[in-house]
Amino acid sequence: MGQSEAKAKLKPRARELRNRSTEPELRLWRLLRNSQLGGFKFRRQVAIPPFVADFLCPAKGLIVEIDGWTHDAARDRRRDSLLAARGYKTIRFTNTDVMQNLEGVLVVILGTLHSPPDSWPHPNPSPKGEGL
Repeated sequence: MGQSEAKAKLKPRARELRNRSTEPELRLWRLLRNSQLGGFKFRRQVAIPPFVADFLCPAKGLIVEIDGWTHDAARDRRRDSLLAARGYKTIRFTNTDVMQNLEGVLVVILGTLHSPPDSWPHPNPSPKGEGL
């Protein structure tokens, strides 16, 4: 199965996850959407086969995961390793982090965004090549 086929199969799952977001995900999304955090564009529940990432900053290749009350750390390490091999960096926070220390979570995300160079060119360049 090709990458685009795999992505197409994950899209309904990503849509379902967006519709059933947890309270910690919603709280964080309110502050990430519309490029509110340092001007960085984020998307939520993004299909990156064979996974769906909670939040993705495409320009930096940064994935932000909010880990629920039950999470498998070994599985998460494997997932993060596979995504790293494809050029993504993953940072993780617990539900408790987001609910009790949202400002600290934002500081870590912003610090991480400022540390690496852009992974890919702007995701929506103009057809004439302007605005890059």
